[in-house]
Amino acid sequence: MSITVTVLDDYQGCCAFLDAAHELDGSDVRLDIEHRHLEDEALPARLAESDAIILIRERTSLTRELLAQLPNLKLVVQTGRLSSAIDVEACEELGIAVRDGGGSPIAPAELSWLLIMAGCRRLGGYLTRQAEGDWQRTNERLEAESLGHAVHGRTLGIWGLGKIGSLVAGYAQAFGMNIVAHGRESSAGRAFELGVEFEPDRHAFLARCDVITLHLKLSDDTRGMITPADLAAMRADALLVNTSRAELIRPSALLDALDAGRPGAAALDVYENEPEGANAYQAHPRVLATPHIGFVEKDTYELYFSTAFRQVREFFAG
Repeated sequence: MSITVTVLDDYQGCCAFLDAAHELDGSDVRLDIEHRHLEDEALPARLAESDAIILIRERTSLTRELLAQLPNLKLVVQTGRLSSAIDVEACEELGIAVRDGGGSPIAPAELSWLLIMAGCRRLGGYLTRQAEGDWQRTNERLEAESLGHAVHGRTLGIWGLGKIGSLVAGYAQAFGMNIVAHGRESSAGRAFELGVEFEPDRHAFLARCDVITLHLKLSDDTRGMITPADLAAMRADALLVNTSRAELIRPSALLDALDAGRPGAAALDVYENEPEGANAYQAHPRVLATPHIGFVEKDTYELYFSTAFRQVREFFAG
């Protein structure tokens, strides 16, 4: 009798064609792949026959209510690090094993740098207007037109100097930027190791930087930690880049701040209540929005799924 392993939210239909899929060769696993994002009410019926579920990051949440309706479920695997998408306590009570994996800082760091460059050069506006037939314009209205700028010689603020932030610092140094870090004691220590300036005062840090990039983990302590007052402390010509978590910023605070003129622009890869929550940002004239692709590339997927498929095989092999 085969084991049904369901992969949720494979939007691009790629996981069955990864080299990592060979981890399941010779096993009794039947790979069941769902390409759509399913609403909560559709999940119990869709997952009724699943012996294991593999989550692609936090695209779907496994709540206590849902888990209690899945009597066949024996294993949940989180690609990447364990997150709040899984009610781990409920899994323990229901006898469902939970496994997670690791990740690499390279892909999100590279996307962060891409958004820094693209945001500074107004690339989103140029591409949008070019598609509409306007040449070398960023805005439909001439009075709202603006020039982008080079990053060389400007100041990059890195809020959270961990693995990803440290890579971004290296890219910025290669492009001739001045770097200022901010964060907790661990960021201060890392700044010293890298020879990077550390600014302990939050508003002084925000006020002096041309670009602020966020690289903080989401926790009870960091959720909503960036307030309207923090955003208002940024310069009117500053760019805010967020590839970490939307929930680091107070709900609706960023859109209000952009409308108020500080910061001047944002480049974002993360949103609350994805994917619907991205709509308001995609429609904003001073936001460059990408669809949460910080981890969406082949090398990361191979890492995620080779670990996940191996965990599935080993679990059901006893």
